[in-house]
Amino acid sequence: MIEWPKDMIQLKGLAQATTVELLACLVRSGTRNRGPLEIAEDLLEIYPSLIELEAAGVGGLEKAPGVGKAKALQIMAGLELGRRLVTEPKWVRPVVRSPDDAAELLMEEMRLYQQEHFICLYLNTKNEVISKKTLFIGGLNTSIVHPRDIFREAIRCSAASFIAVHNHPSGDPTPSREDIEVSERMVEAGRLIGISCIDHLVIGHGQFISMKQRGFM
Repeated sequence: MIEWPKDMIQLKGLAQATTVELLACLVRSGTRNRGPLEIAEDLLEIYPSLIELEAAGVGGLEKAPGVGKAKALQIMAGLELGRRLVTEPKWVRPVVRSPDDAAELLMEEMRLYQQEHFICLYLNTKNEVISKKTLFIGGLNTSIVHPRDIFREAIRCSAASFIAVHNHPSGDPTPSREDIEVSERMVEAGRLIGISCIDHLVIGHGQFISMKQRGFM
């Protein structure tokens, strides 16, 4: 048996639900004589548009039959979330076209770490950053930096490529033998999986090294 309105919305999908059904979902429960759909219908008769509904405020809505203060607050909270969604600034994905772009995104954050942090920037086909994930903390070596963990996140976010970045707390970004081995393993695994490791940066104090530019990958 369908329990209106939430079960019906689940079957239809939010995008296909009517304004009455969505409003009834905010109302949540009915009274002895009227269900949430009927209360929602009554509200939209009194306030025919969402603009008028919002303008009524809690004080106006709570006077409608079957509403009361608690339901009025629920409705206004839903309308306020919708308003904030429209007015909230859209997040612009950073675009990484060079090692400098990647370093600029992480330099200030990573130069202060007292331990080595291994972070991956996952990119889409437009070189936009779609995910940033800290994968390892501690001394970098091939036993802890496993391609399995790196590519699990890449697959999860449907990345086309990624840039690995880690810091040297000493401040000297000169790559170690372990850094070079890790880079080689990432490149090799990327070829097999089809998700390219396009660079590996080592961050120091105010400076960085690109393993690709140095010919290590």
